[in-house]
Amino acid sequence: MLDNRVQFMSGDEVWLVGERRSTGEQKYYVSNLPTDTTLKTLAATIKARWVCEQAHQQLKEELGLDHFEGRSWTGLHRHALMTMIAYAFLQSRRLKAAGRKKKTHRSAATTEHAGPQESDTRHLRTATAATMPPL
Repeated sequence: MLDNRVQFMSGDEVWLVGERRSTGEQKYYVSNLPTDTTLKTLAATIKARWVCEQAHQQLKEELGLDHFEGRSWTGLHRHALMTMIAYAFLQSRRLKAAGRKKKTHRSAATTEHAGPQESDTRHLRTATAATMPPL
């Protein structure tokens, strides 16, 4: 059953999209994308929401996005910014490690340690100190 929010969506037409999964579960989505949108684009847009929700959940669970107890918007924004920077850094490390694993499966090369190398940490320290303004 749809609630009253559908009547307030902008655009000429509103789409009701139904999904029936192999488990028998049914999901419904409301979209106001243009009428010439392809089905592939519509499905990709709907599925992109799941990726965003998953990232937000990781920000809360792994990096403490929901642990802020300050009293100012500036403090909240700084806390959110720092957790998002940490998330981007960790995600880049995960992707780099996943890329290494794929390369090692294809060839018989030796695996490298996924942790930071000595040269990496020296570079990060100097670059961060030079480019990041004090909070």
